Amino acid sequence: MQIVVTLDCVNAEAQANFWLAALAPLDYRRGFHGHPYLSLVGTDHAPTLLLQEVPERKQGKNRMHLDLDFGTTDLVSEVNRLERLGAVRLSEELSEHGFRWIVVADPEGNEFCVFNPPPNDVDVAE
Repeated sequence: MQIVVTLDCVNAEAQANFWLAALAPLDYRRGFHGHPYLSLVGTDHAPTLLLQEVPERKQGKNRMHLDLDFGTTDLVSEVNRLERLGAVRLSEELSEHGFRWIVVADPEGNEFCVFNPPPNDVDVAE
């Protein structure tokens, strides 16, 4: 089984540059490219991010979004890095059931979260 997450975008090349830099800690690279598609593939069983170029801009809130754990507890530093790449911070740090996250958007406005799971010794049912 393979999971492919498809992201509509106006400029697939620009979005690929952003997402490759954003996902650099996770070792993503370019894969298939045939207009209007450009894929970014990770290692092992990481989902493929398929950028699909469409004529219309994003409207409204995403019904599905990415939650990215970069393996650091310093969410602010990670979000600052993403902002330098062109992301926009949409929230301050939020928390629930031991999870912590900050909502950001890519350069075309697609929301995603940078998060930390709870430590192993925390009961997330609380």
